[in-house]
Amino acid sequence: MATIRKRGSSWQVQVRREGHPPMSKSFRTRMEAAAWARSIETQIDRAELPPTIRDLHKLTVADLLTRYESEITPTKRGERAERSRLQILKRHSIAHVRLCDLSGASAARYRDDRLKAVQPASVRRELVVLRHMFEVARLEWGIPLPSNPVHAIKLPKDSTPRERRLEDGEIGKIIDALGSRSAWYVQPFIALAVETGMRRGELLSIRWQDIDLDGRTARILKTKNGHPRTIPLTPKAIEILLSLKRTEDRVFPVSPNALRLAWERLRIKAGVKDLRLHDLRHEAVSRFFELGLSVPEVALISGHRDLRMLSRYTHLKPEKIAEKLAKLSA
Repeated sequence: MATIRKRGSSWQVQVRREGHPPMSKSFRTRMEAAAWARSIETQIDRAELPPTIRDLHKLTVADLLTRYESEITPTKRGERAERSRLQILKRHSIAHVRLCDLSGASAARYRDDRLKAVQPASVRRELVVLRHMFEVARLEWGIPLPSNPVHAIKLPKDSTPRERRLEDGEIGKIIDALGSRSAWYVQPFIALAVETGMRRGELLSIRWQDIDLDGRTARILKTKNGHPRTIPLTPKAIEILLSLKRTEDRVFPVSPNALRLAWERLRIKAGVKDLRLHDLRHEAVSRFFELGLSVPEVALISGHRDLRMLSRYTHLKPEKIAEKLAKLSA
């Protein structure tokens, strides 16, 4: 069925037919709009649709996911994590939906199903990937999707940000749990994470040539946001670096998985509950504020380009503030 409306100085026509995506176009006159509508309806009746429109009946979401994983995902810094999310999407029933049948309801079903199994933040990240995939399909691949189905639904809210900081004695427990069989890199990695505030991936990628011990700085080339930065090093950080042997190009020539497994074994052995590697960055940023560094100074170290994001990492200990107030009052 065709609908023709006057829009300003032009006439807009939209053709809707069950089982087919809506098609619309604007013309200078109503006569031209009506003629185009009749032509499209005739093509639909004769099944003489343009090839790209026919593809919506042949292609499924899985086809787009496969192409996206092949062409787009390898260009991203978070390739490994995104591949994992794409596999989750491929295993869900949404992957079998034909593009001509795709709607906001399809994305909503996926969201609701996943919320039964994982945290809202995880579902949100998966839907963000799905949303970007549909945008690439529409704008770059020429797939004539009438709209992005993920835009039609409400994304789950991010979980409440973690406020986990190191408790008194926890670092001591972890160090005490280190044994002769512990991987050599665990202790210096933990110590540098707390001293520098670097992310796990940043510490794993940093090379000896990126470190200037005389200038007391480290150049981080591979960052989460894609913007390299140079950070100052504390005396303790320099001491840790000087204690390490330069056996390879990278300071920590280990894989993310090896580090994760070593950390989990050590954490369990130390009896420290619910402490993640990323919490060490949280601890570092909070300590920088407790030392009296300004927001721009902390942002230079942490790499936050949106200064408002630092509020998620700033959980100061009341006793530290009390000590500071006592010194000011003395």
